[in-house]
Amino acid sequence: MQYRLTEDQQVFRQQVRRLADEKIAPRSVERDEKGEFPWDVIEEFRKNGIFSVFFPAAYGGLEADLLTCSLVVEEVARASATCAVILCGHNVGSLPIRKTGTEEQKNMYLHKLARGEYLINVGITESGAGSDVASMRTTAIRDGDKYVINGVKRFISMANVVDVLTVFAKTDPKGGMRGISAFMVEKGTRGFLVEKLEKKMGMHALPTCEVVFDDCRVNAENLIGKEGEGFLTAMLSFNHTRVLIAALGVGLAQGSLDYAVDYAQQRVQFGQPIASFQGIQFMLADMATGVEAARQLTYSAATVGEMEETNSARFASMAKYFSTDVAMKVTTDSVQILGGYGYMKDYPLELKMREAKALQILEGTNQIQRVIVAKSLLKS
Repeated sequence: MQYRLTEDQQVFRQQVRRLADEKIAPRSVERDEKGEFPWDVIEEFRKNGIFSVFFPAAYGGLEADLLTCSLVVEEVARASATCAVILCGHNVGSLPIRKTGTEEQKNMYLHKLARGEYLINVGITESGAGSDVASMRTTAIRDGDKYVINGVKRFISMANVVDVLTVFAKTDPKGGMRGISAFMVEKGTRGFLVEKLEKKMGMHALPTCEVVFDDCRVNAENLIGKEGEGFLTAMLSFNHTRVLIAALGVGLAQGSLDYAVDYAQQRVQFGQPIASFQGIQFMLADMATGVEAARQLTYSAATVGEMEETNSARFASMAKYFSTDVAMKVTTDSVQILGGYGYMKDYPLELKMREAKALQILEGTNQIQRVIVAKSLLKS
């Protein structure tokens, strides 16, 4: 079923699906086992203009709407959630520049980012400031024509491979959320140190890092927007990218469901395919219903987010937590349908199950998404 998709969106979706099936899916398990960053996929994204969907036409982008961006992420995630997370990071890292950056900043970075010549992500999480962003302790103190950044960021995806990191730090240490500002910090800047690579349950091909800023000096021109506007910029960025994480959950769940359906029709027990047993049929029906419900909610959230309605944050959070919970449920049930084979690394479903768990945590845990939805309802 299509949800208000134009002919161009449908054609583009099929193009991305072919790319994902042919170039991404075949090595997804191998990349995870080796912990190998998918540079081959990055090159395919560059050649096929995938990065450009997030950027304005004036800077070499396709200027795609949020629904089209969601379709791209969904189709990539069918093949590899890890590779889809890279696109989401590219989006959220560049959003502050796109939304509040100066014309000089946009001209300096957006062309390169749209081509995929530069990679970008965001540095906001700290050990004591996850859901509670206002509690961050990283500081950026003005010193003449420079800002001096000090602090430690945790769980920063791709910090060791990106060319630019959008870093959030307090320019007013006592200002709470109103003291947070955003900065562009380029790879190789003195005092920008990747100290540790985390050992994760899944997404082994996606490096997750601890980043230390030790008297890291950046030009005052690297400030994105104005001092004290960083928290609002971050929240607006998350509203956008949470829709993409929801789409990622839909794609991951759909890929798992597709595999389980195919397996159930081929696996024979008691003289017949296990798909003929009502217990398996009920599982598949519930999985398919969950995926479709998540898809429709995600597309609705993308439509609302594009219009920037006042309740876009609510829809983004609803879609994020519902879709990623569905992804966890569907991948778990897919493993169950494969039985012992589902638990083996020779089959892709245990990988998808481990990837799904991460989606319930990143870009704001699903518990904090429920808080956002409830507060929005009570406020209205």
